[in-house]
Amino acid sequence: MNAEVLLELKDVRRSFMSGGSEVEILHGINLTVKQGEMVAIIGPSGSGKSTLMNIIGCLDTPTSGSYKVKGQDTIDLSPDELATLRRDFFGFIFQRYHLLGHLNAGENVQVPAIYAGVNHQKRVQRSLELLKALGLDHRVDYQPSQLSGGQQQRVSIARALMNGGQIILADEPTGALDTKSGAEVMKILKDLNAKGHTVIIVTHDPKVASIARRVIAIEDGAIKSDTINEANEDNTGKQADGIKINNRWSHTLSSQYDRFKEAFIMAVRAMIANRMRTLLTMLGIIIGIMAVVSVVALARGASEKVIENISSLGTNTITVYPGERMGDVRSARVRTLTPRDLNALDGQPFVDSVSASIQSSVLIRHSNLEFNGTVYGVSPDLFRVYGYTTAQGRLFTEAETKNYSQVCVVDHNTAENFFGSSDPIGQTILVNSMPVMIVGVLDIIDSPFMRSENLYVYMPYTSVMSRLYKQNYLSSIVVRIQDGFSTAVAERSIINLLISRHGRQDFFIQSSDTIMKSITSTTLTFTLLISAIAVISLVVGGIGVMNIMLVSVTERTREIGIRMAVGARQSDIMAQFLIEAVMVCLLGGAIGVIMSFGVGQLLSSLSESITMSFSLDSIIAAVLTSSAIGIGFGFMPARSAARLNPIEALARE
Repeated sequence: MNAEVLLELKDVRRSFMSGGSEVEILHGINLTVKQGEMVAIIGPSGSGKSTLMNIIGCLDTPTSGSYKVKGQDTIDLSPDELATLRRDFFGFIFQRYHLLGHLNAGENVQVPAIYAGVNHQKRVQRSLELLKALGLDHRVDYQPSQLSGGQQQRVSIARALMNGGQIILADEPTGALDTKSGAEVMKILKDLNAKGHTVIIVTHDPKVASIARRVIAIEDGAIKSDTINEANEDNTGKQADGIKINNRWSHTLSSQYDRFKEAFIMAVRAMIANRMRTLLTMLGIIIGIMAVVSVVALARGASEKVIENISSLGTNTITVYPGERMGDVRSARVRTLTPRDLNALDGQPFVDSVSASIQSSVLIRHSNLEFNGTVYGVSPDLFRVYGYTTAQGRLFTEAETKNYSQVCVVDHNTAENFFGSSDPIGQTILVNSMPVMIVGVLDIIDSPFMRSENLYVYMPYTSVMSRLYKQNYLSSIVVRIQDGFSTAVAERSIINLLISRHGRQDFFIQSSDTIMKSITSTTLTFTLLISAIAVISLVVGGIGVMNIMLVSVTERTREIGIRMAVGARQSDIMAQFLIEAVMVCLLGGAIGVIMSFGVGQLLSSLSESITMSFSLDSIIAAVLTSSAIGIGFGFMPARSAARLNPIEALARE
């Protein structure tokens, strides 16, 4: 029968380095295998038969010579192209079964089809059909540890047939089985050959080799004999019917999702199987993320608290002071701010309200009580500028200001100290030596810039100027800007107006907007500094992830080899370990964020002055940082796993 040549080896040699010198294991192997043949390669231990099988199965490549699979030379193929050949043409049956312990029988059978991009429904149906044909339909959901040796080998055979298994490679298929189970496995192999599968068995046992029609004896790395056993049926040239499925590599979203899901499930199971190691790996990430998020929240909380306190002095306000700048020692001698400037500013379109201000320390007396306090000479608009309201009585009026009336509004603390539970409205107090009638009491003012133990008295600025101090100038002018009007434009307008009135700039301006910007900038600098220190723990955590993942690669080397043998590409292996690294970091990041909320609650319960403000941006940044750490520090272990030699990986126990 003129059968198709599937495999062709010409002068194949394989050498390995040993003790600094090169040792040749295979010496010029010439061999062809045709469609439908059943071939047994027999030889003693160390004869090179396993090396030959590894080259035939594209798990290894020859040092020299030519090896063709269906006419395609494998010498110059990339690792991924070799993976394609293993996935599409070969089915491996190993002596030690090489099943994945975290998957059940059905899932183990499906693995090659996952890497082939086979539809999930077809994949499940195919695995059930194969297991049923092998008498394992009642063991589909069993883990490998729950199966006998013979049952595990039959699962291995089903896996070999999943993508069609045009060429079945069996390495000592009965070596780990008892006599009965071994006979059952050999019968299955004969039946597969009868159906058209090309079967190549590597064994040292003449009884196993005797079932093959063609027996190739190998010794000391060379073929000693190639004989035909006429007693066995010749299926050469026969094609396998109804076994192959569409296993061409699929680039559909569905197949990509299946590959990702398999890698994700593997990562989750690996993390669960090593809980303590996973937790310790996360620890650095948890601490780092918690520190960064907590520091940012603390800085934001402090900034918002300060801004809230500044806002309590009047939102969108501009204050004009005499002198060139804050702290100018000559400012007390600059007396050019006058009530006429106040009137000029009051007529500007951007002004909501404006108030004069004269401030001084005074002695306040009533009956036999006296206290030091502060008197403010102000306009009636001051209470609108700062949003002050009365708890009792009223505010003094514009008419009282024009008439130099000796009236005042006091703060809650002044009323409490002098009058206790009595009504202070209409009572007279002495400010220095001037009698002043109380017309109103302010609500409690919660501001860090006004000390709660101080006493404050607010009088018309005209009364303070003419009756108390005999002066014609103001200490400052405070302006509240109309809502929606630019503070910067208002500042320039005020400066231009006063320069035109004074002939020079003998004043300076402070605005709540400027103060807020300065505080925000300072807070940001502080936050960045502390965050940079906290990031160090993230880097340490990332290094820990990398080290643990490298250990994980070492521990799971055999699993990697199994996946490569059934068709996993380097990108599949890399994705699996990258996903695990990213998941460890993401989970650690999530725990870190949650713990930072716990830190916030703890600090708030310890001190009301400590406020933490969490932002969505900082949380998103923390999550992205966790992902970046997982990818960055997980890349090297993932690449190390992807570049493992399949043969060395499979040999690792």
